[in-house]
Amino acid sequence: MPIEFNSKPGIKPGLVIYLTVGDPDLATSRDVALAAIDAGAEVLELGVPFSDPIADGPVIQRASERALTRGTRLQDVLAMAAELRALRPSVGLVVFSYFNPILRYGLGRFCEHAASCGVDGVLITDMIVEEAEEYLTQMHHNGLKPIFLAAPTSTDHRLKMIAGVSEGFIYAISRVGITGTQPNLAGDASRLVARLRQFTRLPIAVGFGISTAEHVAAVGGFADAAVLGTSIVALIEKAEPGTEAAKVAAFLQSLRQQAVPSLQTQS
Repeated sequence: MPIEFNSKPGIKPGLVIYLTVGDPDLATSRDVALAAIDAGAEVLELGVPFSDPIADGPVIQRASERALTRGTRLQDVLAMAAELRALRPSVGLVVFSYFNPILRYGLGRFCEHAASCGVDGVLITDMIVEEAEEYLTQMHHNGLKPIFLAAPTSTDHRLKMIAGVSEGFIYAISRVGITGTQPNLAGDASRLVARLRQFTRLPIAVGFGISTAEHVAAVGGFADAAVLGTSIVALIEKAEPGTEAAKVAAFLQSLRQQAVPSLQTQS
């Protein structure tokens, strides 16, 4: 079963918001998460801070460092998921992590605990389909949705493999490289989504570099959801202490208001 996007009639694309849990602290992460949901986020990616986030740009790297300094661990991310599930039952919750923290926690234990906390799906950035057999077994056993990354450089054969084991949605990387904002949305993104459509009916979310209303409107023309990560984490980093949640809510509300008219013009 897919994770539902576009729960609000006439609004496209859905919004997926990434947070590094524990940055700047757990209480603020919780407040930001709730504010993002109330401002229109339909799915939250709860980022597990990691000491060597090789796929992430400097903004998210710094967020991981701050969260780790605060002592944030995987169990804290799962505890937050349980709290968010109780407070906002309809939101999609995805644990976003590198494999190392999950391996240390214990794969079976992690999947069981994540399911008990109300997590919908898991995205492990460095998990490849060729090595995912045990991971997929544990995920399915616990009713969790495995979400995989698809890159513009992937062959059609590999995209078919990714589509065949993905559930919830597929995360299409808009460009080659690390996370981070960019002025323009690469044409690679629309071409990648079109290629994926040959192999799946799952929703497709586009991320890496999505940071403006124009980006979101453009993604709405060819995909189901837009993922905002670096732009959200940067807002949190720059905000005065205590204003993070309000800043993120205002940004998302403004982004929606600007993006939706652009989409109506396209239709």
